[in-house]
Amino acid sequence: MPIPEKIHLEIVTADKQVYSGDVDSIIVPARTGYMGILPGHAPLLAELGIGEILFTEGDTTEDVFCSWGFVEVLPNRVVILAQTAELSSDIDLKRAEEAKARAEKLLMSGDPNVDYAKAELAVMRAINRINAAQNMSLRRKRKP
Repeated sequence: MPIPEKIHLEIVTADKQVYSGDVDSIIVPARTGYMGILPGHAPLLAELGIGEILFTEGDTTEDVFCSWGFVEVLPNRVVILAQTAELSSDIDLKRAEEAKARAEKLLMSGDPNVDYAKAELAVMRAINRINAAQNMSLRRKRKP
């Protein structure tokens, strides 16, 4: 069986389809680290962590912020089921920075009623959302 030239990518959450299309390559934030996927990849199932999904189509690189979920890889198709996912271009940078500040304030409060694990995860999500938005902005500025 020949290796396909493209791989079909589906990114979905419980309430919406974030992306669907044929791409050249994909990078996903697996729980154990970032993983690259090309057409013809061996089948696998992996848990997602918090980070950016990057995918290329020709000369264009797009990215999606995601947190938690699963990725199913087949030779000609990748399905990402994420708890949260949003195109980096849709991220409200000010809101993400405010969420980070709120979570950091909780962590520093010393309040014994604070769920520190949840607050740390909120900081991680906010930092990764900020990074995704800033990385997309930088890529757009570099384009001729």
